[in-house]
Amino acid sequence: MKLKILATLAVLTTISLVAPVKAEKPSDVQRLLTTGECGGCDLAGAQLTGAHLVGVDLREANLQGAILVNANLEGADLAGANLKGANLTGAFVSETNLSNANLTQVNFTRARLYNSEVAGAVLKDINLSEAQVFNSSISHSQI
Repeated sequence: MKLKILATLAVLTTISLVAPVKAEKPSDVQRLLTTGECGGCDLAGAQLTGAHLVGVDLREANLQGAILVNANLEGADLAGANLKGANLTGAFVSETNLSNANLTQVNFTRARLYNSEVAGAVLKDINLSEAQVFNSSISHSQI
């Protein structure tokens, strides 16, 4: 009987260790999706796949490791935001302010970057594979 209990505890402990960990604050995600304003929010690791984030205020927000696959960031303000390691595969990034943002290791595969501002942004090790980049100072030659 004790052996069964120990075996069950061992399995449950192992399962709990491999469960996905959400780093973001659920209240900050809700605030972003409800109000469109979340400057300085902690959205690290947030799951925002396909999110409609047109015109949102994310200045100085922590989006490190956030999943923004196929998100619409048209007109969004991400000035000074930390997007290190974020996944923006297929994202629509048009008229987006990324000035002074940390874009280190951001995945922009198949993203559409149109008329976006990146002055002062850290552009180290970004992935622009198959990305469409127009009228922006970000380019394939910078990676």
